[in-house]
Amino acid sequence: MSKTRHNHFFYQAIIFICVTFLLLISGSSQDVLAGTKEVYKNIEILSEVLRKIEKNHVKGTDPKELIYGAIKGMVGTLDPHSFFMSPEEYKELMIETKGSFSGVGIEITIRDNVLTVVSPIEGTPAFKAGIKAGDKIIKIGDKSTKDLSIMVAVKLIRGPKGSKVKLTISRKGLEKPIDFLITRDVIPIKSVRSDFLPFDIGYIRISNFQSDTGQELSKTLKEVESKKKLKGLILDLRNNPGGLLSQAVKVADEFLDSGLIVSIKSRDKKEEESVAHKNKNPRKYPMIVLVNEGSASASEIVAGALQDNKRALILGSTTFGKGSVQTLFPLSDGSGLRLTTAIYFTPSGRSIQASGIEPDIMVAFIPPKVKPKVKEHHVIRERDLEGHIEKEPPEAIEEEKGGILLDEESHIQKRIENDNQLSTAIQILQSWNIFHEIDSRLFQE
Repeated sequence: MSKTRHNHFFYQAIIFICVTFLLLISGSSQDVLAGTKEVYKNIEILSEVLRKIEKNHVKGTDPKELIYGAIKGMVGTLDPHSFFMSPEEYKELMIETKGSFSGVGIEITIRDNVLTVVSPIEGTPAFKAGIKAGDKIIKIGDKSTKDLSIMVAVKLIRGPKGSKVKLTISRKGLEKPIDFLITRDVIPIKSVRSDFLPFDIGYIRISNFQSDTGQELSKTLKEVESKKKLKGLILDLRNNPGGLLSQAVKVADEFLDSGLIVSIKSRDKKEEESVAHKNKNPRKYPMIVLVNEGSASASEIVAGALQDNKRALILGSTTFGKGSVQTLFPLSDGSGLRLTTAIYFTPSGRSIQASGIEPDIMVAFIPPKVKPKVKEHHVIRERDLEGHIEKEPPEAIEEEKGGILLDEESHIQKRIENDNQLSTAIQILQSWNIFHEIDSRLFQE
């Protein structure tokens, strides 16, 4: 078969594939049939352009790269959260949802046509460097992010452990952009962690929603509840960029015995509802959920479900406002399509798209003041004398006090002192329990 004839069949195949793709995403078959001729006419233009490029472009072209580029451009016109992935990019995404990747540790999106940080992942290089939710990334290295797709941006930001990447950030309140030189590292994402706080209050932090988050939370709750009777629980969803919808439903279900968790409406007006199931061990203790502008997507589903079902108070600042649902479609050659397929609604029927979840108690985070280092005058003590007797470590250090190891107590206390949102939540739960006890005594009398 001649090259010309081969190319003719190739481009005809492209037309067929593109028409089929458009039919799949275009709704009902009747609507599609009515506009098939118009669709085919427009696809002919794509085929014509491809032929012109192959025949006339100054450099040699790879048909596969041209088609991938065309598909990326087509999907990129839909919305900021839909994109096409090459086999390599799709494989990376699958690895990420299962636990770890090498990079700086930020979730990004396109907002107002600018690459924007949804939130830094706690404990990662980006978090430690001081990247904040809402920061606008205007350069990656020396490359401008103008008109850059999310997948290309992700590829530029990620890299081998130990290598460095420079992010130029525009931040609200600052006159000039600032540069962050960040050393990449492996980002192992432990989705759930816990602590005991004073006054018998439990603390659970969920950093993102990955494939085993619901299972992790269930296990963590059992461990926390088996150690002592909780008088309250703080669920921390701050700077949680979201993740898998199914896991958000499982997390909310752990704290609800009944009621709607979330409803999802697609373009064909079909509505899917997720409802709570009765827990074997009812959780009646009061709850506060911490959120901020870095809480997005799946985090907002959980916060909205607990707020609308009157299960928890929401405390912090207004959330990010990502109320759309994306579906991953694996494609035949190993590539993938991430497509916005629905809008979700909280149990009361609210769409939080672009508006976010407004907390019941608005408390802006106040960064702790950095105390200036004061050079201390050195005083000679017993430990400075040569040949002094070493102190035996007391066994009491390993004893528990109110559910907290003594050697951990100072660490937790410092964390509370440096986190006004957390300390406010503790005060509210403490007051809640005091008033509950007073109310119970009055009722008995």
